[in-house]
Amino acid sequence: MSVYIARSYAKINLGLFIKNRLPNGYHDIETGFTFIDWSDRLEVSKADKTTIETNDESLPTGKQNLIIKAIHAFNSFFGYSDYFRIILQKNIPAGAGLGGGSSNAAVMLLILNKHYGNPASEEQLVSIGSALGADVPVFLKAQTAIGTGTGTELNYLPIQPDTFIITVWPEIHSNTAEAYQFCEPLGEPAVPLDELLTETPVDEWGYLLRNDLEPAVIPRYPEIGNLKDQFYDSGAIYAAMSGSGSAVFGLFEQEFVAKECYQYLISLGYKANLTQPGFQPDHNVFLKA
Repeated sequence: MSVYIARSYAKINLGLFIKNRLPNGYHDIETGFTFIDWSDRLEVSKADKTTIETNDESLPTGKQNLIIKAIHAFNSFFGYSDYFRIILQKNIPAGAGLGGGSSNAAVMLLILNKHYGNPASEEQLVSIGSALGADVPVFLKAQTAIGTGTGTELNYLPIQPDTFIITVWPEIHSNTAEAYQFCEPLGEPAVPLDELLTETPVDEWGYLLRNDLEPAVIPRYPEIGNLKDQFYDSGAIYAAMSGSGSAVFGLFEQEFVAKECYQYLISLGYKANLTQPGFQPDHNVFLKA
């Protein structure tokens, strides 16, 4: 029996400009999707019924799980009906704004496509993935991108920072809907995000790059702001909350400074990750030997 193995990687948001609140309640935004070396591991094999076994007891494993939704969506699209046993080694914190669930769903779609002999084109996978979540296509392609509109219009650009990235999770679950409800749209940014991330030196991002959800989230969860300040105190050239939180990241130019900050956060008991400059995720699907 074939057993498929793949890793699904987390993302961070480089900037989140909220330009307008739309009549339907959504928001017109600009955000940059980039990757960090923080991953979950999926092991998938055909079974008599679909189940998820995971080390994270807080994670729902029923039909509300995005992996299950991905299976149903793929099977429905192509008329398949196989069931699967999924063993999910969960490392990316859930509810951290790192896209772990969307990444799991994207990789499950890639596994299904391989299992059934690659019936889906890239465009079809993106179509199926988009219905599961706005950022699923980013994980399907494993390419950095600028998201515009409601975050679903993607322009794939090489915006992965050439810096060390430390990401830390304060074990807070920030509610995305509440973050957007209480945010203040600021209109068009002084510099469009694609221009800022591709043409402006990283050490100048602190003056222009921002996350417009921070003012709505940090007053309710001061630890997020404290961690952002800690990054700057530790030598980061840029720090911000990722997406709607609660994860916070810092960019560092010097390796020894980054490692010192990372070890300090670990010593305080935080879940944290250190990503090397220019990191690229590997979402290849492998057959278990």
